[in-house]
Amino acid sequence: MKKRVRLGFLVILSLILAGFHAEANDKTGFVDIREVMLNSAAGKKASDEIKKIYDKNKSLIQESETELKKLKDELEKQRAILTETALKDKESAYQKKFRDYQIQVKDANDDLQSRDQEISKVLIPEILKVVNDIGKKERYTMIIDVSAIPLAYHAKENDLTKKIIDEFNRTYKPKK
Repeated sequence: MKKRVRLGFLVILSLILAGFHAEANDKTGFVDIREVMLNSAAGKKASDEIKKIYDKNKSLIQESETELKKLKDELEKQRAILTETALKDKESAYQKKFRDYQIQVKDANDDLQSRDQEISKVLIPEILKVVNDIGKKERYTMIIDVSAIPLAYHAKENDLTKKIIDEFNRTYKPKK
């Protein structure tokens, strides 16, 4: 019985020591992929494209809002003097314009979201290639994306985001 206890103790002790040895050789890095997307040259260019689309859509939506406000004000001013049929026609026209406006806003939002997804589909795999290359080259056990996994704490000296942005800017060539 004592031999089994000693053997069990030795097995547990060796596992613990092996764990400590593995921890000493582990190297963990951290990256914020979202920050790489926003601060890399390709990410900034993509952001500029999205901003142009946003600004264009915003001006068109503001024109529609102005037109809707004008129609509503006219309707309210003329409500007392219009016949019931004319009032219904004006209200119907206003409702149609309002539905068109809602569709316009939804389409604009869908367009922006679609463009953002397209950009992510292109850039994220390329960024991950850079992360993998750095991980292999510098012998990291793992590199964790802090934008995808919220961490209570991580050592800032192991943050590779700036290095990955620099390497991504140096190596990324957009496909035409």
